[in-house]
Amino acid sequence: MMTPARRTLWRPAAEAGAAVALTLFIGYALVDPPGPSSWLPTWAAWPVAAVMSLPVAFRRRWPRAMFAVAATAATLATAAGAVAAGAIWVTFIPAALTLYLAASTLPLGRSAAYLAGCLCGAEAAALAFYTHVLPTLPPALERTELPPYLPVEGSTIAIFMSAAWGIGVMVRRQRFLVARLARHRAEAAVTDERRRIARELHDIIGHSMSVIAVKATVANHVADLHPQEVRAAMAVIEQTSQSTLTEIRRVLGLLRSDGDPHDSLSPVPGLADLSGLVDQAASAGVEVELSVPADAALPSAVALSAYRIVQEALTNVVKHAAPTRCSVTVRLDDGQAVIEVLDSGPRTQREARPAFVGGHGLIGMRERAVMFGGTLTAGPDADGGFHVVARLPYGPVGAAA
Repeated sequence: MMTPARRTLWRPAAEAGAAVALTLFIGYALVDPPGPSSWLPTWAAWPVAAVMSLPVAFRRRWPRAMFAVAATAATLATAAGAVAAGAIWVTFIPAALTLYLAASTLPLGRSAAYLAGCLCGAEAAALAFYTHVLPTLPPALERTELPPYLPVEGSTIAIFMSAAWGIGVMVRRQRFLVARLARHRAEAAVTDERRRIARELHDIIGHSMSVIAVKATVANHVADLHPQEVRAAMAVIEQTSQSTLTEIRRVLGLLRSDGDPHDSLSPVPGLADLSGLVDQAASAGVEVELSVPADAALPSAVALSAYRIVQEALTNVVKHAAPTRCSVTVRLDDGQAVIEVLDSGPRTQREARPAFVGGHGLIGMRERAVMFGGTLTAGPDADGGFHVVARLPYGPVGAAA
């Protein structure tokens, strides 16, 4: 792959080489044309060809100016008779090359105006040459198989000038589409990152505040009669708030490090941290039975999603069913991490838990599962509790995600 520095050196050399090649080609066409030669001496064909070809060497730096120079030089040389019959179209090749670059960098309307102006000038100059200059030139020494005709010359100029303009327009359109696609991908990446951070903060704050609210309510009710329970509740609130602040700092650290989880100083939560969630839920009145394979090894992203799903499920149990019993089961099944959370329902059946059934918590859990190509189902069971089952692929699909 060519480096930018080498490309910067290579392009001017290539453009200069193209200008030299065009000078030789146009000069030879003027010296040995299919029709009558120019009234100029033979040696003058090479300076004329150089003037018309020179703009090609500088067209990338000044595309509009070089197009104007190339088109004007070819038009004036044709009208003045400095070209040869049957080779007029050759003199407009540099103008076509500069027009291509102008069309690939300028707006469509402006480049179309350049094309129209060049075609009008070229056709008028060709008409003037065949009408006023050609009758005064001596006839060709040899009969040619391609006699000079104005319709042929005019059509040839119009065809390759229009083709060069059309290719330039298509290149500009393609560049625009590629740039727009890249911009959309960047915007989508930013949006996805914002949603991911929003889910992280929702799970962290929602779970912790639920535990803190429950313990604060307990402390408020028993403040006068059971001061020991108040101190225990305040200890849980202190511990939960400190762990919450630690996780919030980790998430904010991702923002400062461009979203790379490896740059965070705090470890990313995983299956080994589920016991901490169990302890917090227990302090809020939920007896949790946890079952996790001892040798469960998951990719960090999958393990984090599993942790957040369990965290959100326990948060909703604390909010809508405590005090109650709950079971959390994690198992590995054929390349999938299956997370199952089942609670026994509120001991007083006064709540239908509408927020858990259709709220943001369930939506966030489902988004985490879908992110890895998995699924999440949730709903009440026959015993009055609530059942959540998430399946997260951790094989090739999950790892790629």
